[in-house]
Amino acid sequence: MFGSKKKENPTSKNSLPSSTSNSLNSLVKGTKVEGTVSSESDIRIDGTIIGTLTCKAKVIIGPSGVVEGDVKCENAVIEGRFEGNLDVAQLLTIKEAAVINGDIKTNKLLVQSGAVFNVSCQMGSGHSKVGKKSAAKNIINGGQTTQTIGQKATQKVG
Repeated sequence: MFGSKKKENPTSKNSLPSSTSNSLNSLVKGTKVEGTVSSESDIRIDGTIIGTLTCKAKVIIGPSGVVEGDVKCENAVIEGRFEGNLDVAQLLTIKEAAVINGDIKTNKLLVQSGAVFNVSCQMGSGHSKVGKKSAAKNIINGGQTTQTIGQKATQKVG
C-alpha cells in the first residue's frame, strides 16, 4: 500500500567484519593465547600472547597487555609489557607505561618519557614489509644504527 520496496537488514547478508584496514582484532584482558597468531588487519592485545605474532598491519599492546615471544608487524604501539624479538617495518611507538626487554628492529622509533626500554635496537629503512623476505643481507652495522639501552627513558618531549 505504501510502496513495494523492501528494506533489507544490513546484517543479514554479511554478519562478519570485512578484512578492510578498518578491522580490528582484539584479545581482551584475562585471555591468554599460546602459540602462533597471524593477522591481516590491526590487532589489539589487552590479554597475553606467548609465542609468535605476525601482523600485516598495526599491533597495539594495551596497558594490561603482555607479549612474550616474536612479533613481526608494519607498525606497533606498546603501552604494556613486551619481552622478545620485535620487528617493525615502519613506526614503533613506546608509551610511558611500557616495559620492553629484548631485541628490536624498526625503521622509526618514538619512546615516551617514563618507558622502561632495555633492548638492543637496530634502526633504519632496510626492513622488508611483513610477509615478504628481505633481499638485503644483514652486514655488521651495514648502514644501520645499533644501540643498546639499559636504563629508564627519561628524556622530556616538548
